[in-house]
Amino acid sequence: MSCVPPHTLVALSGGVDSCVTAALLLEAGHRVTAVTLKTFCYSDRPGGPKSCCGLEGIATARAAASQLGIQHFVFDVSERFKTEVVDDFVAEYAAGRTPNPCVRCNATVKIPDLWERAKRLGCNAIATGHYARVLALNESCQTSSNQDYGLFRGVDRAKDQAYFLWELPSLILPYLRLPLGDLTKTEVRQIARRMGLASAEKPESQEICFIPDGDYARFVADALPKDHPACIPGPVLDQTGHHLPDHQGFLEYTIGQRKGLGGGHGKRLYVTGIDAARRAVIVGEDADLYSTSLTIDRVNLLLSTPPEVGTQISVMIRHRAKALPGVITEVGDRWHIDLAEAARAVTPGQSAVIFVTTPSGDRLIAGGRILL
Repeated sequence: MSCVPPHTLVALSGGVDSCVTAALLLEAGHRVTAVTLKTFCYSDRPGGPKSCCGLEGIATARAAASQLGIQHFVFDVSERFKTEVVDDFVAEYAAGRTPNPCVRCNATVKIPDLWERAKRLGCNAIATGHYARVLALNESCQTSSNQDYGLFRGVDRAKDQAYFLWELPSLILPYLRLPLGDLTKTEVRQIARRMGLASAEKPESQEICFIPDGDYARFVADALPKDHPACIPGPVLDQTGHHLPDHQGFLEYTIGQRKGLGGGHGKRLYVTGIDAARRAVIVGEDADLYSTSLTIDRVNLLLSTPPEVGTQISVMIRHRAKALPGVITEVGDRWHIDLAEAARAVTPGQSAVIFVTTPSGDRLIAGGRILL
């Protein structure tokens, strides 16, 4: 018995990736409905031309849906977005960590909300324009068990976005369609041109959508009390504890940063740590930025059972970074990973995403927030 083609709800921003996603599903015979989620950045801050959102986003998505001949809905998720993404972003910076809001948004707002809307609209699958792959791990199309599906890196390693999906609830995987996972960005634009889509030459989305001007420090400072410890002067300390000229607020700094440390030190200095309890920015030389281990919390597992201690894995500590070989040495509420080669600028608050190599490619088995 063949699988029934799904009625799929597509997240449509109006950009080339989401438009091609919808178009490919239509071309494959799927019934497609589109939805655009209204988030924080639609309320009072216009997005730039490269932002994934903005006041123009809804109109662009609506025009794209019209061109494709599909029904289009707009849903306001701004309250949930503020609570789950914006407030978390501010709290992380206030604690001296460097968050990844796109990971948080995908896992707590966009994709879960898309699935809830899909069920209400009578859809039985959802789709996004992420460059990643969800693969069935057996031949049956009858099962909906999350244990029978895996999340894998995209074919185009220059665009691979599996990193941003590590925190997804595993129960969603059987219903998630990612048509771009087997394509390169060049191929996607070629498809858009072939289909005559208006989005074919639309530029990439790059900024944090709710901070289109890129000034995250000002954004966080505006959201915090003026006398918050993250916003007031504190010590800059070298590796020996020697005091350098004070900083004006540690939220201006992240691991690996050189800018804002001044000169006259006789050597190149980088931020190597932030001690929020002491309001201190710790600095050192390039060699001090390298680590051979890391610890993560907020672990999300995309397997039915945790891997065993000693499992050989690879781990990405930032998007588009090289996946480094390592071994899991501790699992539980926190996982510890020893690396086979030193990693530069392991940054608390960022995501560490764990893969294992399989015949189908690199499978994402877990991820977490870097603690140290």
